[in-house]
Amino acid sequence: MSVLKGKREEWRRILHEGVTEWVRPDGEELVLGDGRRVREADAAYLPPCDPTKILAVHLNYDSRRIEFGAPEQATPSYFQKPTTSMNAHRGKLHLPQDCQYLNYEGEIAAIVGKPMRNIAPEDCWDYLAGFAPSNDIGCHDYRDTDSGGMTRVKGMDGFCPVGPGIVRGIDIRKETLRTYINGKVVQEDPVANITFGIDYLLADLCRHITLLPGDVILTGTPANSRPMAEGDVVEVEVTGIGRLTNYVARCPAPAHTIGHQPTDTVGVRRVAFGSDYVKREGD
Repeated sequence: MSVLKGKREEWRRILHEGVTEWVRPDGEELVLGDGRRVREADAAYLPPCDPTKILAVHLNYDSRRIEFGAPEQATPSYFQKPTTSMNAHRGKLHLPQDCQYLNYEGEIAAIVGKPMRNIAPEDCWDYLAGFAPSNDIGCHDYRDTDSGGMTRVKGMDGFCPVGPGIVRGIDIRKETLRTYINGKVVQEDPVANITFGIDYLLADLCRHITLLPGDVILTGTPANSRPMAEGDVVEVEVTGIGRLTNYVARCPAPAHTIGHQPTDTVGVRRVAFGSDYVKREGD
């Protein structure tokens, strides 16, 4: 059955008494497979999938394209995040002590349910396990060296929170994506406004790349991605799906000063602050 049709169904994954458990939400409780119940507020969440790869599209909301003055694209371009970037609901997002531009990017994660290779767009929905809110975190202090590759910008440990769970039985095309910082809406756009549909992205990618169960496809973020600060609470909500919550914390800078170091340049700030960028003296 297509992921878009049928009764809404949600699965979450938690660590309970040292054991990984798949659970279903029921009000303020989570129900384990054997019938036991735990308070949702007490749950220690795990990512709801184990991807072999995380693939993300560069620009896929017109609001963000316009914000950066980018030309319209005939086809999408992509980048890849390491699987070690996976994080969970209520997990911490660590900003290294020598960096300052840690940006949120609220997105929808499409999670593969069965192997996909050379699948037509209209058939792609049948191959998905479901959808989840996600946050394509980026540390733009490394923008000067990574350029469009995003290896360090988007690939640091914990920079891909997904959750709380995987949801199917919802027509994602009719929903709305929102991001909140400390309770205030900072991003909002209907999913209908994406440039390349989720079915298009999946069909495009699986022409030459086999997508496997658990793989995560990040489908783009709207305008107004901005830097976060230590102590911020960032939430990504997808109506009909759920709300993902994470917390910004500091971590030590790397022990060794090898390779390209974080930079604070005009190019870095233009990306980090988007349309809010204001030139500094000397720029």
